[in-house]
Amino acid sequence: MATTRKIKTALVSVFHKDGLDTLLKALHNEGVQFLSTGGTHDFIVSLGLPCQQVEDLTSYPSILGGRVKTLHPKVFGGILGRRDLEDDREQMAHYEIPEIDLVIVDLYPFEATVASGASDADIIEKIDIGGISLIRAGAKNHKDVVIVSSKADYQPLLDIVKAQGAETTLEQRKQFATNAFATSSHYDTAIHAWFSKN
Repeated sequence: MATTRKIKTALVSVFHKDGLDTLLKALHNEGVQFLSTGGTHDFIVSLGLPCQQVEDLTSYPSILGGRVKTLHPKVFGGILGRRDLEDDREQMAHYEIPEIDLVIVDLYPFEATVASGASDADIIEKIDIGGISLIRAGAKNHKDVVIVSSKADYQPLLDIVKAQGAETTLEQRKQFATNAFATSSHYDTAIHAWFSKN
């Protein structure tokens, strides 16, 4: 069974865009197609790169003040679908769910918002739901998917793309997944600490 996976489609939805342009251009040069939301979509298009909007895939706009953007079976099915399982492949085909091979996502700046002295209401809005779910889904299915969960991982993925094109090994994907669960753990710990004090 092949452990190398080619990145064909990437879902990109980030708060921190600094340093992202070089990575996206390198991925584009390898034929990777982009799927994105809101400000990140606009950023990708501003680089002169083609990018499909998530709402065009899901047929749902961003709703509830931006609280619900990516939480949809066509997004999570594309990330969690197991490429080597016939039943998963058949269901993905039936429901027209595209394979998503790379997820680049970071989280709302919860700790920075707390440190700024923001109101409780503003702090609550910085509890990321879609992002943390995308991170966990990508990390869980690291057998097939690359998960980049913070800007600290932009350069490591760029190095891989430069060295071996848009292909990753299972070992590399597992390292990104390890980093992703560290991101998730740190984030939830910070949220728990704030709730404990309040």
